Amino acid sequence: MKYLYLRILLISLLLINGNASAEMIKRREVEPTGKVVWEVPTQNKVIALTFDDGPSPIYTPQILALLRQYNAHATFFTIGSRVNRYPHITQQVIQAGHDIGNHTMTHPYENRNGFDRLRTEFLNAHHVLQQYQPNQPKLFRPPGGYIDDALLAEVNSYGYTVVLWSYHQDTRDWSSPGVQVIANHIISHARNGDIVLLHDGGGNRTQTVEALKIILPILQKQGYEFVRVSELLRYRSVH
Repeated sequence: MKYLYLRILLISLLLINGNASAEMIKRREVEPTGKVVWEVPTQNKVIALTFDDGPSPIYTPQILALLRQYNAHATFFTIGSRVNRYPHITQQVIQAGHDIGNHTMTHPYENRNGFDRLRTEFLNAHHVLQQYQPNQPKLFRPPGGYIDDALLAEVNSYGYTVVLWSYHQDTRDWSSPGVQVIANHIISHARNGDIVLLHDGGGNRTQTVEALKIILPILQKQGYEFVRVSELLRYRSVH
């Protein structure tokens, strides 16, 4: 009886979590479809800087000022609850010519919370962002990069492209590894068509801001242009 009870409890937990144990997508299987993008192979010297977990009333304006100084563009994957809290910062991002993307409403991971929770999170954030950028682009980044086939299909059905990041451009700036560490990582790994993962929210992002002061001028001198993800996607080959 004890083992039967434990088995029933386990099944119940799985049902409550909305299939939280569902297998996440595999890059080699999904990338050729164009529904999920990690980077865009191109001969053009373009790089997409992306910032997650904002907007932040402290760090987002500083990043916007630096981008403006270097005539660079970026994409901000915003959290819906923070957009509601700081609508004026969101407006600043858009008015400066940058993209905003859907990063769910409160930043839960699908591998821990399951499809049902993430579907609701995605849709709630979608409705929030439609107030700011009702047309294209429709870009979604799942927290932690965790997404299964069910969530991918749901997101695609709303016209979204899932945007992850180049494996060699995960700066781990959220861990505060040091300004020079962040800067050196991006500069030394820079390749055409990269999607760089950075953060403007979720904690103290002073190191990220300071690293940008190094990254932007050096890569520009090397001939790189910083573009929105929506611009980068135009370089994709037709699948």
